[in-house]
Amino acid sequence: MKQYLDLCQRIIDEGHWIENKRTGKKCLTVVNADLTYDVGANEFPLVTTRKSYWRSAIAEFLGYIRGYDNAADFRALGTKTWDANANDNKVWLENSHRKGEDDMGRVYGVQGRNWKKPDGGKIDQLKKIVDNLSKGIDDRGEILSFYNPGEFHMGCLRPCMHTHTFSLLGDTLYLTSYQRSCDIPLGQNFNQVQVFFFLKIMAQITGNKPGLAYHKIVNAHIYEDQLELMRDVQLKREPFPSPRLEINPDIKSLEDLETWVTLDDFEVTDYQHHEPISYPFSV
Repeated sequence: MKQYLDLCQRIIDEGHWIENKRTGKKCLTVVNADLTYDVGANEFPLVTTRKSYWRSAIAEFLGYIRGYDNAADFRALGTKTWDANANDNKVWLENSHRKGEDDMGRVYGVQGRNWKKPDGGKIDQLKKIVDNLSKGIDDRGEILSFYNPGEFHMGCLRPCMHTHTFSLLGDTLYLTSYQRSCDIPLGQNFNQVQVFFFLKIMAQITGNKPGLAYHKIVNAHIYEDQLELMRDVQLKREPFPSPRLEINPDIKSLEDLETWVTLDDFEVTDYQHHEPISYPFSV
């Protein structure tokens, strides 16, 4: 929590106002933020200065792992995070590649599980990583990338958290996640949960111990209509200790994650939090 609150205060103290053309709003912005999560100690980085809806964050990332491209599939998992981008984004609604209601196009998990090759084949990036790490192999290229500039026009949104690099030292697994842009009041609340979850679940299904997860954000910002709530409400609250994330030990493979796993297989314990804060969301 200290890392998160320090970043929020840094944006308020040092940020520059930048106009965002996509949303038509101004953002108070800083460049370069680094956060570290101790996954091995199970210090789950769930925001405590307001209620955080961790189930939706994990459901979204589970959808990425499965390579989903439809907001309805994400809703079935337990999250509505893609409803607006799939159905309310004017540019995407007019895009000839959009296949209909709830279609997201070739974004995030689609690239991670089904990266198109020039010869018509595909690359399953995630399966390669799981296979290597399960054998104790780190070829210094255990990289999962959702960032495919050649297909930006075929999706409703460029990926924000776009690349995840795994590193194996002995039997301890580390993760470095890169994010080009982050809405700190809303997005970071989700993204830090997802970085932690990704390392913890990958360590479990590959038979390794989780170590540290490193989260690098390039452009960290607070929208103009979020600033007052962050400055005058959330930053005035005292944080609580970190909760813990418990994962069903029967989850042992990528196939398990692809088939039968639900949100009931995850539990957060010892979570104390303040009242929710309804931050505006920008599509």
